[in-house]
Amino acid sequence: MDATSDLRVFVRVMDRGNFSQAAKDLGLTPSAVSKLVSRLEDRLGVRLLERSTRRLALTPEGETFLERARRIVADIEEAEAEVARARGAPRGRLRINSGTAFGLHQLTLALPDFLARYPEIDIELSITDRLVDLIEEQTDIAVRSGHIPEGPFIQRKLADLQRVICAAPSYLKARGTPQSAADLKAHDCIVVAGPGLNRWPFKTRAGIDVIEVRPRVVTDNAEAALRMALEGGGIVRLSDVIVGDPLQKGELLPLLTASHHVEPLPLAAIYPAGRNRLPRVAVFIEFLRERFGHAPWRIPEIPAPPV
Repeated sequence: MDATSDLRVFVRVMDRGNFSQAAKDLGLTPSAVSKLVSRLEDRLGVRLLERSTRRLALTPEGETFLERARRIVADIEEAEAEVARARGAPRGRLRINSGTAFGLHQLTLALPDFLARYPEIDIELSITDRLVDLIEEQTDIAVRSGHIPEGPFIQRKLADLQRVICAAPSYLKARGTPQSAADLKAHDCIVVAGPGLNRWPFKTRAGIDVIEVRPRVVTDNAEAALRMALEGGGIVRLSDVIVGDPLQKGELLPLLTASHHVEPLPLAAIYPAGRNRLPRVAVFIEFLRERFGHAPWRIPEIPAPPV
C-alpha cells in the first residue's frame, strides 16, 4: 500500500472506532490494519492513537492529522469519481443517513430497487433521529424532515410530510367516531412524547385553534404509537410517511380531515457542498427525487369513516 492507502486506512479506523470493523470494510485482517496505522505513525514520527484493550483514542497530533486526512481522502474520492464518471457506471460505497420514520417506512423499502439499478454501489445506512455531522461522520447524504439548521450543506427539497389523525376500525366501532375537534377530549389518545405534541391544531374561520388532548398513552417512540393504534388502542396523530400504508390498507381510518391542520414539513436531501459531483451521490439524489418527489405515501382525498 502507498501513502494514500495508509490515509484511507487511518480514516476508516477512526470512522469505525476499532481495527476489526475497519478491517472488515477494507478486506484486510485487523493485524494488517494495525500495522498500516503504525507504519503511518512511523513515517510521521508521531503517535496518532492511544491504544487500549477497550478503545482507541486520538492523541492531540492525531486529532489534527485526522481532520486533514479526511479532507484529503474526500478530495481523492472526488477526483477518482470525476474520472469514473467518464469511464462507466457509478460505483463505490454510499454512506446514507436518515431519520427513523422515513428510513424505516419508506427508504429501506426503496433501496433494493436502487441497488438493482446500480450494482457497483454499496450502501452504508445509518437510521437515527440524532442530527449527525455529515463531515465529521463521513456521510455522503442525509434525508431529513423539518427545520434543518443552517450549515455548509446543500439542501434539496423532495416533498412535504403531513400529519394525520387516525384510528383503527376496531377502536371506532367500540368508542364511536369523533365528529369535531372537541370530541377528542372524550377519546383515548396516543401521543408521542415531545414539546407540544399533545396540542393538535385545527382550522377555524378565525385561524388555527389548538386542542390539548389528554393522552391515555404517552410514548417516546412513534413505532410504538403506531402499533398500539393498529391494535385499537386509541386515536393517534402521526406523519403520513408512517401511517400511509395502513391507511391505504384500511387498517387505520383518517379522522377530522376537513378541519385538521396537517402542519406540512419539508423533506429534504442534505449533502456537503461538492459531494453531488460524486456519481454515486448524484444518482442517489435523482433516485430520491424520482421515488419520493410526488409523496407516494400520501393517499389523496381519503374518505372519512362513516358516522
